[in-house]
Amino acid sequence: MSRTTPNRRSVNRALSVLALLALTAGAVTACSDHASASEHSTSPSTISSALPGTSRAGGAKLHMIDNGGHRLAFHVTQGHGPTIVLDSGGGEDSSYWKDLVPKLHAATGATVITYDRAGLGRSDVVPGPWKVESAVSDLESGLQQLGVTKNVTLVSHSQAGEIATYFAKDNPKMVSGALLVDANLPPFFTDEEIARLVAFSQPQVDAAKKDPDRPQNRQLISTAESFVSTNKAYHKLTWPDAVPATVIVSEKTPFDGSPEDAQRWRDAAASFVQDGPHRTLVTAKGSSHDIPKDRPGLVLKEIESMVATQH
Repeated sequence: MSRTTPNRRSVNRALSVLALLALTAGAVTACSDHASASEHSTSPSTISSALPGTSRAGGAKLHMIDNGGHRLAFHVTQGHGPTIVLDSGGGEDSSYWKDLVPKLHAATGATVITYDRAGLGRSDVVPGPWKVESAVSDLESGLQQLGVTKNVTLVSHSQAGEIATYFAKDNPKMVSGALLVDANLPPFFTDEEIARLVAFSQPQVDAAKKDPDRPQNRQLISTAESFVSTNKAYHKLTWPDAVPATVIVSEKTPFDGSPEDAQRWRDAAASFVQDGPHRTLVTAKGSSHDIPKDRPGLVLKEIESMVATQH
């Protein structure tokens, strides 16, 4: 594996490490084997009404949303009743969910929204360190401009768990429930674990800085710049008791190759579930960190269950 131009898998693993988990020695070795705001419910007419800069691609309609001078791509598959928002992990854009969206829409009839966080997909780059507060603001602004104000089910993978936690804390009446898919959870980010993650990921960060214009490298660098302060603050955060949450933890965890970190990841998921009401823990047997790819049927089943229970 080249240290000057790390491949996509390497960078995304490092993002997962920094943005949410850890890049272990085993993960580094593995990558060389792969060369490659009202209280009214949202009606169908609300989202389908044209916004500036919209277009349609397949079954989804693209809305370019402005927030503070930068534009973000939101992809809306129109339905009725509740709204399901799919948020991908570090280094991934909305295309991560492309196989799941049509199945989810067909199974639930709900409106399904995916989006590209700043600097990914069709969304504008925002210079500087990654800030979870900015990411939450982008999601809030997008949903507000789309007319989504309640009955939202969040489906958040990996780094997006941090966004979901802040979003649910700020908008408990808007979020009906959340599915946290091998997500970053506050109990995991102890001072000791943060230091381990920084050490694990430093070689990939150094390599990324040699080619900083590549989108994945840019995301890794910006995440690294704020990683310590962001996750020290995140460790103190609590999930709102009023918002039900199902946690799906992968059997292999993001730390396949580091038994100590893998156990800490599993323990954090169990601790999160035990620390509040209306929380459920599910283990994705045989799955890597990429549960939506490895076990899409399980993810679909749990989303359907959450939507049926809450609406």
